[in-house]
Amino acid sequence: MQEEDIKQKLTKEQYHVLREKGTERPFTGKYVHKSEDGSYVCMVCGQALFASDAQFDSGTGWPSFDKAIPGAIIQQEDEDGSRRIEIICSNCKSHLGHVFDDGPTETGKRYCINSVCLDLKNKKT
Repeated sequence: MQEEDIKQKLTKEQYHVLREKGTERPFTGKYVHKSEDGSYVCMVCGQALFASDAQFDSGTGWPSFDKAIPGAIIQQEDEDGSRRIEIICSNCKSHLGHVFDDGPTETGKRYCINSVCLDLKNKKT
């Protein structure tokens, strides 16, 4: 998919977060709280990223997950110098959020993801 096609497909906010590494405001996203079962997919390319059963309420204002679907994401040091680990879609290389080592489950991970990066494909469809 060409960059211009991606820009046409996304809202201005989605494009800013996914392609320009922005961040949505906390507690404003559609998926802050888990509501349905299914898979969360990348808004740009549709690749499955997180199963809904990996989601938990972190109280941070962004959807949080304790594990990603194997091979779905790439972790890299954030380029802004803040010593965070950025998460990007392994397929289309879009920015999704960050991962932290302070999760409350057995994985110890908290994948903090911007809602605008995700689309929930529920199991019923």
